[in-house]
Amino acid sequence: MVAEFRNPEAIVSCEWLADHLDTPGLRIFDCTTYLEFQTDGDRPYLVKGAAEEHAAGHIPGAAYLDLQGDFSLQDSPWGMTLEAPENVADAFARAGVDQSSRVILYSRTSPAWATRFWWMLRWIGFDNAAILDGGFTRWSALGNPVATTSDPYPPGKLIPHPRPGLFVGKAEVLAALDKPETCLVNALGRDAFSGENPRYGRPGHIPGSVNIPKAELVDPKTQMFLPIETIAAIIADTGADKAAHLIAYCGGGIFATTDAFMLYQLGHDFVSVYDNSLGEWGPDESLPIATAIP
Repeated sequence: MVAEFRNPEAIVSCEWLADHLDTPGLRIFDCTTYLEFQTDGDRPYLVKGAAEEHAAGHIPGAAYLDLQGDFSLQDSPWGMTLEAPENVADAFARAGVDQSSRVILYSRTSPAWATRFWWMLRWIGFDNAAILDGGFTRWSALGNPVATTSDPYPPGKLIPHPRPGLFVGKAEVLAALDKPETCLVNALGRDAFSGENPRYGRPGHIPGSVNIPKAELVDPKTQMFLPIETIAAIIADTGADKAAHLIAYCGGGIFATTDAFMLYQLGHDFVSVYDNSLGEWGPDESLPIATAIP
């Protein structure tokens, strides 16, 4: 069976975008956030927005989406915890997304920041969004124009129609441990999965998980996704492609969305992302943890 995207329009090239910058209804967003990892403190990392970097240079017309500031619960003990669907929809609408918009999402670093917003849009029932393959790295490498100012998009109107199950919490993950039809997919690096890097409180991974590092789905130089056939083979090697329900997780529910995006595009209908992920699970001594590699 030939691997192909379920929705080819869910990913666009920089060449395509350069030819369509003036398309009416197009909404381009820089989704970048930076994580500053720390050894002390209540969280494994500090969340830093990229508004200054965006202002210094961005794709012409693009606006900036502040994941922590505008789309996440401010009183959560974990960074970037998902807001209520109506609040997420309102934040997108304020940024200029309307029911008729065509949304292009990009990052200055890992595509995970763009896939997080793509997954959030899908969660609230909006499907006309795409990831810019290679993001700002590829855009700049091609010599495409870069702007330092852009007019804000006019506010849109977005009515959420939430899709249950696209995001899950600790209780759903715990219940899934006893379900053979469910596969947990850890999107972190192999050192975190094995426990060599105990970044999230306790070393290791949720028992029964397979490891599909999101970093191994992209070219590290270009930040472009690997060929879809290669990604399908990586997933198949873990056995995750046989599961009826896939739950992707990472440290805070960001990197996991890259795995979830690809799993969904490869035809898996029941894919979830564990919001808060190991940021919540790791320090909780009442929850099981494993270091053995399956």
